[in-house]
Amino acid sequence: MTSTNANSAPSVNPARSTDSTDSPKRIAVFGAGGRVGRAVVAEAVARGHLVTAVVRDPAKYPGLGSDAVTVVRGDATDAASVAAAAVGHDAAVNASVRLDVPSEEYFVSAAEAMTGGLAAAGVGRLVVLGIATTLETAPGVRIMDAPEFPEQYRVFSQGHVAEFATLSAAGPELDWLMVVPPLDLDAEGPRTGRYRTAVGTVLDGPGHISHPDLALAVLDEIDKPGHTRVQLAVAD
Repeated sequence: MTSTNANSAPSVNPARSTDSTDSPKRIAVFGAGGRVGRAVVAEAVARGHLVTAVVRDPAKYPGLGSDAVTVVRGDATDAASVAAAAVGHDAAVNASVRLDVPSEEYFVSAAEAMTGGLAAAGVGRLVVLGIATTLETAPGVRIMDAPEFPEQYRVFSQGHVAEFATLSAAGPELDWLMVVPPLDLDAEGPRTGRYRTAVGTVLDGPGHISHPDLALAVLDEIDKPGHTRVQLAVAD
């Protein structure tokens, strides 16, 4: 995948074929019961990977498991739980969120647990999901910095800012990436097989992507990592 920065025009990138995986991987997906998590699981399975779907309560997700998907109980904010779920895996995805816990508390705890737990388990690649409001519209100016931006959403967005800072402060043992979808994240949209990318900045044009195309971007960065330790904006 090619990417762009604030000084270059974004390019349209065809997603990689689901038939081109060099060899099956074992991927742990935290938050696998949510809409984005399920899309990531589905894309991983379509590529021939084996998935461990990590959720807080497996009993709530009776249809999630399959021959290629093992459902386990785990806590994305607990390093020991992360390590136990992820040991023996090639990569991990964190698509988890909790709205009943203060945003900064949750996302910082998750970042700390992911970096510590995955390093202990010997997992070398992590892709986490971010939020578009933390992307820059101009150098040093984020969507969430606009004076008219609602305070309640600014507070939630700040959790992802703190998460990114926590990941950035982690050691080199873990190769991580934050994939950031646009504001219009379409749960019902089709899989088009194409998306655009930019590093750290909002993409021009309609801010939209379907869940299946977001999952494509996530799995592309696991199968053939092209970015590390940055925010990677994606949109169709």
